[in-house]
Amino acid sequence: MPQEEKRRSDALTRAMKKVGAVEIQYAKLVTKMSNKTRLKMYRKIASLMSNRFSLMDALDLLYDGASNGGKSPSEPIAIAIASWSKSLQNGLTFADALKGWAPARERLMLSTGDVSNLESALLNLIKVTEGSTKMIRPIVGAIVYPAFLTFMSVLILYGIGAYMVPPMQDAAPNVRWRGSARTLVDVSDWIRTYWQVAFASLPITMAVIYFTIGIWRGLIRSFVDKLPPWSLYKIFTGLSWLLAMSALIKSGTPVSTALQALRRDANPYLRERIDKTLVFVNNGDNLGQALDKTGLEFPDREIIADLKIYSELDNFEEAIDKLANDWLDESVYLIEQKASVLNMAALLSVGGVIAWAVMGVFDMQDQITSAMG
Repeated sequence: MPQEEKRRSDALTRAMKKVGAVEIQYAKLVTKMSNKTRLKMYRKIASLMSNRFSLMDALDLLYDGASNGGKSPSEPIAIAIASWSKSLQNGLTFADALKGWAPARERLMLSTGDVSNLESALLNLIKVTEGSTKMIRPIVGAIVYPAFLTFMSVLILYGIGAYMVPPMQDAAPNVRWRGSARTLVDVSDWIRTYWQVAFASLPITMAVIYFTIGIWRGLIRSFVDKLPPWSLYKIFTGLSWLLAMSALIKSGTPVSTALQALRRDANPYLRERIDKTLVFVNNGDNLGQALDKTGLEFPDREIIADLKIYSELDNFEEAIDKLANDWLDESVYLIEQKASVLNMAALLSVGGVIAWAVMGVFDMQDQITSAMG
């Protein structure tokens, strides 16, 4: 073993001995859960490699910084870098070294295609991950705020039904309620009796959507994909898939190989779309034609039309890369628009509930006054 490699191996062995199994598991959890931390490391590695540092030398420099010159070897990112370096010394690829430290999608993109240029593969990976992350915030906003307002509507109805309506009913037990007063009384009686159902319905509905949105398949799902929140999920999944396809194709991976690679990490929803696309790709259709023949309009009808054209061009790699990046900007804007519509609808619904309840209370007062007169 050359002297430099032996020195490096000994240093890594000493570094890993200073940390325990619990610290290693914690470091894996922190690194895997934090996109920001991983992307920062990938970017630094790519930057150093662009300046003619080898991967091992780049990791040595990064470890020195992360561990404060070896004084803080228990820092999660220092443990991660030391583990990667040790795996590389044992003959593993960088993609294999990341096992347990990074999501399967990231390792897949570093192990497929021409990765002799690791710098380019890392930059493509950064672009895909940042593109997917960029969409999460508007999607969360499009779901959480309307859900909160819906819950507030239920809370308002319960407050009125439990604390305002019963005393008014007691004040006029013989009144036969009419109009909006009758509706308010009926809702009040129901929500007092079935308040558990009223409060549990929204969380249960959201839980069902959350746990089924990635596994529900079939013809009905393709129609439901036109409605929120499924339409938002379709945009997010479709864009993430297109960005990953673009990165793999740009790295020299054939379309069919890229589809098969992405299939391995796909949930049932995406796997169904990839499988149907693969059938037509293997029969000789280009990517756009194959997506069109599935009839699922995935990832998007306009994107499919563009891919049918771009797939026939000599510079398909550059064309799909530009298409994916353009669609990223458009999708973020589209999701923000849909979020605004959903938020406004939810706000108007809360306002409508309050207005209806106030009218019902006034109507009850009028009918009580008339009965007493």
